[in-house]
Amino acid sequence: MTETLHNVDHAEVSKFEALASRWWDPESEFKPLHEINPLRLGYVQSRVTLNGREVLDVGCGGGILSEAMALAGAKVTGIDMGEEPLKVAELHTLETGVEVDYRQMPVEQLAAERPASFDVVTCMEMLEHVPDPSSVINACAQLVRPGGFVFFSTLNRNPKSYLFAIIGAEYVLNLLPRGTHDFARFIRPSELDQWVRATPLRTTDITGLSYNPVTRHYRLSKDIDVNYLVCCQMPRRTEA
Repeated sequence: MTETLHNVDHAEVSKFEALASRWWDPESEFKPLHEINPLRLGYVQSRVTLNGREVLDVGCGGGILSEAMALAGAKVTGIDMGEEPLKVAELHTLETGVEVDYRQMPVEQLAAERPASFDVVTCMEMLEHVPDPSSVINACAQLVRPGGFVFFSTLNRNPKSYLFAIIGAEYVLNLLPRGTHDFARFIRPSELDQWVRATPLRTTDITGLSYNPVTRHYRLSKDIDVNYLVCCQMPRRTEA
């Protein structure tokens, strides 16, 4: 396990642990997560049926997406390196009765223990918070079964994304706490695609997630300049 811990930024983990108690408050710092969750879930469900599937949510935090996928009929495992968010996630399942198996562990460790164990792997808003995103992508590829799907979402790195995601979201509109994101860690689609192509995964779609500051609504779009989601599929063995 020691080798996998190099890919954990403890300052990033601490940042989210400090806010953990407010994770399920839709008017808290996590309001954007609550607002985009139906879009994230819809994106996944438009490409794969979750009912009856074994699903892994990497970087699950307090469990907003994990619970939504479980409610859609999936058998969900959620992993994160933050102890406090996982406690909040587990407490919330006691309130709602939704079954999710939460574990505190690096994705690389789980990949070594349970390769090809999941039909669907989601890794949303997590890649930009780790030192080595390519290691996470590789682990996700190891964890998904042939024919299964892996979904990523992250932030593009360009002047527009700095203006919208840092200046706009954190300083002007106060959608997120200041310091939530480090622009240097934003990931261009070409970089993410390069890391995906280093695995057996195949990218099948890339879709933007846009925010309208006037209506204060999020929507899926063709604009991938700021936030974007990526769908990948593991070829079946006969396709490889």
